[in-house]
Amino acid sequence: MFRTALRNVLAHKARLLMTVLAVMLGVAFVSGTLVFTDTLGNAYRKQSAKSYDDVAVAVTTYADQRDGKDAGVDAKTLDKIRGLDGVASATGRVSGFAGVADKDGKLIGNGWTNTGANFSPGKDGKDPAYTFTDGSGPVQDSQIALDKDSADKGGYEVGDTVRVATNGPVKEFALSGVFTTEDGAVNAGGSLVLFDTAVAQKQYLQPGYFKDVTIAAAPGASEQKILDAVEPLLPKDATAQTGKQLADDQAREIEEGLTSLNTVLLVFAAIALFVGVFLIANTFTMLVAQRTRELALMRAVGASRRQVKRSVILEAAVVGAVASVVGFALGLGLATGLRAAMTSFGAKVPAGELIISPTAVILAFVVGVLITVFAAWLPARRAAKIPPVAAMSSVHAVATTKSLIVRNTIGGVITLAGAVAIVAGASMGEKTGRTIIGIGAFFALIGIIVLIPLLSRPVIALARPLLHRVFGVAGKLAGQNAVRNPRRTGATASALAIGLTLVTGLTMLGVTLGAAVDKMTTDNVKADYMVTMASGGGLDASALTALQKAKGVDAVSPQQRSWLEVGDVGLPVSAVTPGDAERVFTLKAVSGSMATLGKGQIAVEEKLAKKKGWKAGDSVPVKLGDFAEKGGKSETKKLTVGAVYETNEFLEQVLVSTDLVAPFEPKPYIAEVWVTMDGGASSASEQALVDALGDNPAISVMDQQDIRNIFGGMINTLLNIMYGLLAMALIIAVLGVVNTLAMSVFERQQEIGMLRAIGLDRRKVKRMIRLEAVVISLFGAVIGVLLGSFLAWAVGETIKTDIPGYALVVPWERIGLFLLLAGVVGVLAAMWPARSAARLNMLTAIKTE
Repeated sequence: MFRTALRNVLAHKARLLMTVLAVMLGVAFVSGTLVFTDTLGNAYRKQSAKSYDDVAVAVTTYADQRDGKDAGVDAKTLDKIRGLDGVASATGRVSGFAGVADKDGKLIGNGWTNTGANFSPGKDGKDPAYTFTDGSGPVQDSQIALDKDSADKGGYEVGDTVRVATNGPVKEFALSGVFTTEDGAVNAGGSLVLFDTAVAQKQYLQPGYFKDVTIAAAPGASEQKILDAVEPLLPKDATAQTGKQLADDQAREIEEGLTSLNTVLLVFAAIALFVGVFLIANTFTMLVAQRTRELALMRAVGASRRQVKRSVILEAAVVGAVASVVGFALGLGLATGLRAAMTSFGAKVPAGELIISPTAVILAFVVGVLITVFAAWLPARRAAKIPPVAAMSSVHAVATTKSLIVRNTIGGVITLAGAVAIVAGASMGEKTGRTIIGIGAFFALIGIIVLIPLLSRPVIALARPLLHRVFGVAGKLAGQNAVRNPRRTGATASALAIGLTLVTGLTMLGVTLGAAVDKMTTDNVKADYMVTMASGGGLDASALTALQKAKGVDAVSPQQRSWLEVGDVGLPVSAVTPGDAERVFTLKAVSGSMATLGKGQIAVEEKLAKKKGWKAGDSVPVKLGDFAEKGGKSETKKLTVGAVYETNEFLEQVLVSTDLVAPFEPKPYIAEVWVTMDGGASSASEQALVDALGDNPAISVMDQQDIRNIFGGMINTLLNIMYGLLAMALIIAVLGVVNTLAMSVFERQQEIGMLRAIGLDRRKVKRMIRLEAVVISLFGAVIGVLLGSFLAWAVGETIKTDIPGYALVVPWERIGLFLLLAGVVGVLAAMWPARSAARLNMLTAIKTE
């Protein structure tokens, strides 16, 4: 039977081609994912371990410039550490944000990974953390050094003047040197600027203080003993670890991050393989139907049912094994391509060899073979049931009425159970509801897949009159052929339905969230511009002063993040400029007046006021100031609730005047500054603000559309990633359409020959096949769009309470595009089968059994 199975594979290799392609693509996705993440993890682990090679102990503090005078590790403590037994050297580090402008004044890097640090040379004048390719490290206040990638992007050479922005105004420095480094920020596409230590301390912390310390051990010294000796010398907020502990921790973090990436990619690989199951099952079902006489003859000459079943399963195993070999090789290419793609997008991936683990090899082959055998099991079971008497006839076996009733009943029950679970989950809301929706979606999808042959007849029947009217005889025949074998049509359409369900659901949610963001911005913001740091950090107070003096400014208010305590509960606060705040934000007083902010009173958001039982005119005892253990200035006083206002999503739930918190915050954290211009938003207005800020590359000036684009861009990027990951499943679905049509043409050779004989020309034969493909594709697309829309509604119900202004948006233009693309897919998928059908020799086809 093994020889028989092998001969059958070779005899039907052309008809098995699409099955091989489907399995191959699924295996390539799985193996490529595993090899890619293993390679990436190995490269980053080696890089991490290398960066800690010379580190015996690392000291980390969470010091910030706003913490006060006792921030970080002071110089005296650093000297004590250097004097400990076994310590070869101890290097103090201080770091923060530093943005470098290119020669056009634009920021180099992405903002959040743009870093500045101190150059800390040893006795030999070198800093072991950096390798200089040109020049040397900065040793004067007026000098900086720049990483090689940033210097190349900016077109800078040693001796050039470079504009650098930290959290204050832009300053100019002379470039003293260019270096290479394994710093994570640079590898992530950012920049690294090195300052003289005294300059870095003044900018990022306090003179004479360091944020972190790295300690190198003398030969033979114990890291643990050094750690034990260092810990008693450190301030309360500092932590110390050995280099090995740090390397292990970072390796674990890398592993966790890559595990998440691995899981996401494998989920989409599983979707692609699930779609492939329908193609494989369809192929073997059609092969079994076409070989009814052959299989019956085998039974007649003594083959048992088990042997026939085993023969078909062996064919599937051979196909799966061949596809797995090719797919694994393709997966290696995919892993290499993904790594190259990361580099092209600006991520600096460490060099390293391609890691092919035994797990990746075994899993790829197990998945390929098992998926193929699983998909072929039901056709094999049907093959085993073919009676020997079928050898007397060439008529293909058809499903019995009983089997169809059982199938439809089971499908109906599963679909109903899934739909009930989805509706129940939507009514529950939050995470629990979404979990139930996910379970319900799985069962609903399975149920619809089971029911789809039953649905095909009435749904396609709606299109048949239009096909006949527009395309004549070819259209009529295409409509009839599409429902001739509902199971085959259903299996082909199911693959497309799965892909379109996910695409439609994700698109509808993405468009809805984008509309909610647009509405939130429009409803809550009156300002023409929002000014922020590109790094996401706080603005310097000098930026607020500069904007207040800018030409054409009508109103300016910061959104200054502060804090107050009520009893034992801390409340986040937005400190704003009274009067101007109402002109840059939408602030509707429910009771009281927002003007009371200028009198030292507070305004409370209505939900918080209801929760606390506060109303306008109430006095609330609060504590203002520094609540840290370092003894900053604080004061407890009673503040009057001057107003209760409607929720504004861009502000905290308590508003105060900047003057009220100023005595307690000598270095305020200004998250944003909002500006309204006399003439509204315009290029001239924007340029006026840019000029007022000294053309600072590290500060972003955004109008309302830019604000919407930030969130909308994130949503669109996420959608595009999802589309890309689902592309493999959609490609396999298209192969399924090609496969079904090609095998259907082979099966209907005699029929096509008869049609040609009675006058159907080649052009109409091609049109018939193409229309059949379009009908099947659109049928699957319609089912997918409907189910995807239902799931998007359900998921939306669970998140609408967390998203202000949420209202489900049906993106009709995108849905129309999806249906159009489904039709195009049908036309493209039919090209080869239609050409084959049109080229059949009429007489030869008529003689075919």
